[in-house]
Amino acid sequence: MLVYQDLLTGDELLSDSFPYKEILNGILWEVEGKWVVQGAVDVNIGANPSAEGGEEDEGVDDQAVKVVDIVDTFRLQEQPPFDKKQFVGYIKKYIKQLTPKLDAEQQEFFKKNIEAATKYLLSKLSDLQFFVGESMHDDSSIVFAYYKEGATDPTFLYFGVGLKEVKC
Repeated sequence: MLVYQDLLTGDELLSDSFPYKEILNGILWEVEGKWVVQGAVDVNIGANPSAEGGEEDEGVDDQAVKVVDIVDTFRLQEQPPFDKKQFVGYIKKYIKQLTPKLDAEQQEFFKKNIEAATKYLLSKLSDLQFFVGESMHDDSSIVFAYYKEGATDPTFLYFGVGLKEVKC
């Protein structure tokens, strides 16, 4: 299994259990999330409660919750939304922090493609949700989520160059 860690914090943000598609020359990775029900187990043991003198609704009170699989699996923490000025400030800071951690080839790729990625994300800014890894570190990579038109499940966007592949 491959796990993808944030280069800046070491937080696990993704794994190969969630296939990604590269967009914008590969600068962004697009991953489809899914809403899943967690914690509810409805077991039918074949008993007839009314015949046994029990109530029809007798049993355990399940604490079922709906969660997004990627958010739950990697314990992503949602952050408040950014306005345009805050977002551009974050991207500038991210570039400054990430660039020294990349090799020369990755740096060139990052510099060449970050502007297109920034414009793409800015065009969706009002629709984006922002997540960071479980450490909630100020200097972490942000994972972006949005709903494609007509979709009921979120799509996540990652800066692929900001992830480190680790074999587990």
